[in-house]
Amino acid sequence: MFKDTDFITNSKVPGPTKEEIRCLVISKSQLKKEDEILEIGCGTGGLTLEFAKRCKKVYSVDKNPDAIDLTRENLIKHDLLEKVELFQEEALNVIKNIDKVNMLVIGGSGGDLLEILEIGSQKLTSGGKIIVTAILLETKTEAISKLKELGFSVEIIEVNISKGRILERGTMMYAQNPISIIYTV
Repeated sequence: MFKDTDFITNSKVPGPTKEEIRCLVISKSQLKKEDEILEIGCGTGGLTLEFAKRCKKVYSVDKNPDAIDLTRENLIKHDLLEKVELFQEEALNVIKNIDKVNMLVIGGSGGDLLEILEIGSQKLTSGGKIIVTAILLETKTEAISKLKELGFSVEIIEVNISKGRILERGTMMYAQNPISIIYTV
């Protein structure tokens, strides 16, 4: 697992997805070496790199050109660029032109979550999975409702991580934003 400090970051792009969250997403994904993944909202590339390290191919999408540039820099830094195809485009345009993938991962939908899930679910191979990471309450409820409507069995975990910072007198815990991981089983 990459450490958070292993990533090149900048103020124009949020992320990377925190190490502990990446660890849980990778665990819930049950990746196989031959898997191909479509990731929507790659940001700095935190999950992109974790997937690329473990599977055959990752198609990473973000409409923000700064996010694509930063993900590319991180892929180059960790020698994983050849396993990833980057798309600086609206997610729906990419999904419509992708053939089949084993997994759809959504970290940011730009307000198109329901349509991304609808079309993306049709691009899954038999037994394919969907994972949605969400901070907004609305995203959580929309994702669960839509996935159930599409016939998936769905589970959700809510994760609250606090990290310790060692001070002279003791250890102070700093909370990070809670995040939900919604996934099909």
